[in-house]
Amino acid sequence: MADETSIGATAGEQTAQVVVYTTEPCAYCVQAKRLLDARGIPYTEVNLARDPSGRAELVALTGRYTFPQVVVCGRSVGGFSELLAADRAGRLRDLLAA
Repeated sequence: MADETSIGATAGEQTAQVVVYTTEPCAYCVQAKRLLDARGIPYTEVNLARDPSGRAELVALTGRYTFPQVVVCGRSVGGFSELLAADRAGRLRDLLAA
């Protein structure tokens, strides 16, 4: 359910509601994408293993160095743990509605 793009296409102009920044191999990246797929939430994936030049932009956008990083409506949610916590608390749909 993911579209794939480069960081430059998403960092300056967030066109997708949900952007998942990933690398390979990354079990938490897979889990984050599975959670979004299970909820029927479309997302754009930016795989920094294929385009490592975007890592500095990601850190500037999120302030974090770990993967995955999930951005919802231009706001950094965090990694898989934060995404899961937001989902369990019912905040994920609220973030999407904002």
